Amino acid sequence: MSAETKIEWTERTWNPVKGCTKVSPGCKHCYAEAMSKRLKAMGTPGYEDGFKLRALSHRLKEPLKRKTPTVYFVNSMSDLFHEDVPKEFIHQVFDTIEQAHWHTFQILTKRADRMASFFIERKPPVNAWLGVSVEDIKYGVPRIDQLRSIRNATIRFLSVEPLLEDIGLINLEEVHWVIVGGESGKNARPMKLEWVESIRKQCEETKTAFFFKQWGGWGADGVKRAKKVNGRELHGRTWDEMPEFSKITGIAEMG
Repeated sequence: MSAETKIEWTERTWNPVKGCTKVSPGCKHCYAEAMSKRLKAMGTPGYEDGFKLRALSHRLKEPLKRKTPTVYFVNSMSDLFHEDVPKEFIHQVFDTIEQAHWHTFQILTKRADRMASFFIERKPPVNAWLGVSVEDIKYGVPRIDQLRSIRNATIRFLSVEPLLEDIGLINLEEVHWVIVGGESGKNARPMKLEWVESIRKQCEETKTAFFFKQWGGWGADGVKRAKKVNGRELHGRTWDEMPEFSKITGIAEMG
């Protein structure tokens, strides 16, 4: 369903698919899995089977009903390019995205290989931003090249969250936006200041928009405490840069 969200870099979520399976270390403490269990306990429609993956065709047309231009994060509770989501259903999702041309849709995946293969046969809609999760060197960094291989993408972005290690020098060519954040929750793994700063500097050098989402469960000083206490400031300020959409497409400037 479509709903408002507290995620700092978007406006609403749209979940035509729910449920997922773990593919890399970033999935270990999946917030969507934990939330699905709570929604099941609350008797929320669509979550009767908890986190089991399911395509929800009755949600496909929801964005078309909203006339106010909105930034949607697609599948905050799943991964659109999960291997068990039928290709025909993914095409239906992008049919809706194309029809709802007044909205912007952010699609984030850990299945970068399947996303790249999908867009060999279909041109990405202008209003679709394509992103990959990059949590470490082994699993995350290779996804960047797979993302870059997608031709005609309006916006390519990286969600470096949770950042689990120093990912070193990364190739940000044709990447327009980088989001960085630490893990939250009682079992949160630490994120170090120098890891974040390395990415921020690389974004500065390449003129890539940098968005610092949160410290999570560990502060910049390496102390574990509540996420709200740690906050989201880096060097005494917030970093909320967004891609300059107008310079890329001539349509609308996002920030």
